[in-house]
Amino acid sequence: MNRNPRGPDDRRRNPLGNLQRPGCSIWQVVFWIALILLVAPLLAGLFGTSGVTIDYSTFKDEVRAGNVERVTVTGQQIDGTLSEPRETSAPGQEAAITYTDFTTYIPAFGDEDLLPLLEEQNVVVQSQPDTGFPWGTLLITAIPTLLMLGLGYLFLRRMSSGGEGVLSMRKSGAELYNRRQEQTTFEDVAGAHGAKGELREVVEFLKNPQRFQRLGGEMPKGLLLVGPPGTGKTLLARAVAGEASVPFFHITGSNFMEMFVGVGASRVRDLFKAAKEASPSIIFIDELDSVGRRRGAGLGGGHDEREQTLNQLLSELDGFKPSTDVIVMAATNRPDILDPALLRPGRFDRRVTVDLPSLRDRVDILHIHARGKPLSDEVDLERVARGTPGFSGADLENLLNEAALLAARRDVDAIERQDIESARDKVLMGLERENVVMTEEETSTLAYHEAGHALLAAILPHADPIHKVTIVPRGRAMGVTQQMPRQERYIYPREYMLDRLSVMMGGRAAENLVFDTPTSGAADDLKQATQMARTMVLQWGMSEQFGFISLGGDQQEVFLGEQIAQRREYSEQTAREADQEIKMILQEAYNNALNLLRENRKQLDDLADALQEFEEIPGERVAEIIGVQAKAIDPL
Repeated sequence: MNRNPRGPDDRRRNPLGNLQRPGCSIWQVVFWIALILLVAPLLAGLFGTSGVTIDYSTFKDEVRAGNVERVTVTGQQIDGTLSEPRETSAPGQEAAITYTDFTTYIPAFGDEDLLPLLEEQNVVVQSQPDTGFPWGTLLITAIPTLLMLGLGYLFLRRMSSGGEGVLSMRKSGAELYNRRQEQTTFEDVAGAHGAKGELREVVEFLKNPQRFQRLGGEMPKGLLLVGPPGTGKTLLARAVAGEASVPFFHITGSNFMEMFVGVGASRVRDLFKAAKEASPSIIFIDELDSVGRRRGAGLGGGHDEREQTLNQLLSELDGFKPSTDVIVMAATNRPDILDPALLRPGRFDRRVTVDLPSLRDRVDILHIHARGKPLSDEVDLERVARGTPGFSGADLENLLNEAALLAARRDVDAIERQDIESARDKVLMGLERENVVMTEEETSTLAYHEAGHALLAAILPHADPIHKVTIVPRGRAMGVTQQMPRQERYIYPREYMLDRLSVMMGGRAAENLVFDTPTSGAADDLKQATQMARTMVLQWGMSEQFGFISLGGDQQEVFLGEQIAQRREYSEQTAREADQEIKMILQEAYNNALNLLRENRKQLDDLADALQEFEEIPGERVAEIIGVQAKAIDPL
């Protein structure tokens, strides 16, 4: 499946754009804080008290001694002047302070004897009204408070304007498809003919509803795209957005989830409200399984926030007030874990399967992705498509991109066949491990191991043709025998599976035949062979003992609770018999491989010697060394 590259007009919103508007910079904030710290002491001195503050008892003793000349009373505060200066020690200072002006305060319980005492000593008493408000204290405390409030306001405003703040938490976050910035159509999608037909009908329904309504047809409410990762489900949705002439809202399922309960359901309501106001319209929810999983699954029950979100989604799709003129499209690669209520007719009426591309589809996909990439004349895209069975559209795109990077690294003008081969090996097996140094014994063992695989693949009638054999370490593999399918297979006969098992056992059989000892190099071969034999016995009915019984093997449960509570439908005795049957199939495959290698020992030695000399041999050369005719490949 092709992914249409974005053009130069594809502009994404800058996530830092909300921080680049005019406003207070960090240096301005620092300046104001420093200014407050400098001015605060001045304000304290300006609005504070004058003179020295003395105790009230000391003040009365001075009055009785006739040393007080005049006083000014302002509320509870008394400011006065002494006739003779006095000395006092300030806290934290050793030297005494001489003062004449002083300040003291009348106790809260009052003093009725003070005024008669002042009149008796002929002290001049002046009274001033109390203002009742401490302006100095207010300025000292209010300015920092206002500053902090201002900074908090700026922070909240910028957070909310960026779409991630508390004020915008309940918004859906869905984006409206902009046809001016990017235009993807069905012509940009290779393969998936059935899926494109279903989606074209939806687009036609939106453009010309009378054509279907005259026969009583109704607009489908939901359409679910199902398929493995990378097969082009999102690309098909973009093609619908480009073809349809109605508003197209797109969002991922994880955008509904939030740590606060009720936020997801609110976002669902907000999304459908916007879609209804713009109806007829389309909503596309990618990765639906993140919000649409079965409710109440697992050991500890369900996730409250996710289940509330799912309940709201179910209600909006087909509830008491169902959405009209709004089509909901969704995509997932895990339909087995979706809630049954989500899949019933009336909600998702159609399920469109987007499977891995066939051989013809892979050729078309490669042609699309090869646009703008100069290919040399020796590059055969049909051969590349044959050598990539099981590749998705995304894998094919990545394959050609890696080939282009490798060609650019070699500083050539066109992508050559070796670039695509190297990119294929890199995608399938990983990078070449150049720092691996093996002894002659290890190299010989590895060469015979891969020669055993290659020899059996060449002489067994139902085995796939050999693409190439290599003993160059890549990724976790020390060597690989690559086979190219003779034709596209959808049904596997028992004879094909048995020959495939014999090819897998060829490496271990060669080790025992030549060196008379097994090695750890067959670990992955044994794992894959055991899994294949188990599937043949438990699921495909390819066992003589069990015949047509399916024991439901290899069922992978999604939730731990379901796996624990699952009841096995066969007894322990049947399980032991199944294990014996699997062992017997693997033993037959190994014996067949060992006998064939023993009969063709000279060809095995010649192929192992060639691998030690050249490290990598193409499939045609393998056939020449063994002395057999290379297997023909069915034409397209």
